[in-house]
Amino acid sequence: MAASTLRIATRKSPLALWQAEHVAQRLRDAHPGLQVELLPLSTRGDEVLDRSLAVIGGKGLFLKELEIAIAEGRADLAVHSLKDVPAQLDRGFELAAILERADGADAFVSNDFASLDALPQGARVGTSSLRRTAQLRARRPDLEIADLRGNVGTRLAKLDRGDYAAVILAVAGLDRLGFAARIRSRLAPPGWLPAPGQAAIAVETRASDARVIERVKVLDDAATRRNVSAERALNAAMGGDCTMPLGAWCEIAADGTLHLHGLLGDVRDGRLLRADAFGEDVIALGHEVGGQLRDQGADALLVGRR
Repeated sequence: MAASTLRIATRKSPLALWQAEHVAQRLRDAHPGLQVELLPLSTRGDEVLDRSLAVIGGKGLFLKELEIAIAEGRADLAVHSLKDVPAQLDRGFELAAILERADGADAFVSNDFASLDALPQGARVGTSSLRRTAQLRARRPDLEIADLRGNVGTRLAKLDRGDYAAVILAVAGLDRLGFAARIRSRLAPPGWLPAPGQAAIAVETRASDARVIERVKVLDDAATRRNVSAERALNAAMGGDCTMPLGAWCEIAADGTLHLHGLLGDVRDGRLLRADAFGEDVIALGHEVGGQLRDQGADALLVGRR
C-alpha cells in the first residue's frame, strides 16, 4: 500500500499514551513509510476523580470521546485497555486488532508489607475496582477498603505519602510504565481473577473502514483474541458493564480446549460466586459460565447491589 497517515485517538494518561505509542510503533514497523500520529483526548473517566467509577460509571466511560473523534473523522482508530471496553460496542465500530496479552494478574503494592496476607488488622487498602474490592473482602474482611482514583503515578504517590498501607493495581500497567519493581506480590488467576480482557490492548476502528482495518489487523494475536472473547462473552452474558464486580480468566487447557473461570462478587460482605467450564465455542462458553453463576444466585446479588 502507498504511504499515508493514520491518526490514533488516545486518552492522555501516561499508560494510555504508552499503549498508543506502542501500537503506533508496531504499525510503523509493519508498514514502512506509514506515518502515525497521536490525538490525545480527555474522557469523562479521566476528568471526574472525586467520585468512584461505580457512581459515575456506565458503558464506555473511557471510550466515548475517542469514538466521537473516529466518527467525526478526526481520528482513524483508537487504542484502549481492553478491560475498559464494553462487552458490546456501539454500532459502526469494531475491534480490528487485539494485541498479544501481557501479564493479566493484579499486583499487590506496598512499601511496608510483602503480601495481602501480611497486612495488619484493619489496614487501609486502595482500589477503585468493585471486582478487587469484593475479592479483598472475601480474603481479608477486616481491611478498610478506600476508593483510589487517578493514573498509575498518582496512585503510587498517594501510597508513598501514607494514605494507604497498600494499593492494588494491574501488573501489566506497572510493567509498561517501568514500575515493575514496586510489585511486592502477584494476585494471580485462577485463585484471584482479573477483569475480562485485562492486560490486552485493543484497537478500535470504524467497521466500514476497510483501509484502516487492513493496516491494523496485522497486529492481531489470534490466541489472545480467542481467550479474551470468551471472557467478554461472559461479561455480555451477565449484562455486564465496566462497573460490575465480575472477574474472568480464560486459559488453554491441557487438551487444547478453553477453560473459562468466572467470578461475581458482593462488595459489601465479600461473598463470591465462582464457576468454570471447558469448551471450544467462546460465546457458548461465556453463556455456560454465566448460567452457572446465575444458578448460584447472581441475579439476586446484582439486584442487591443497585
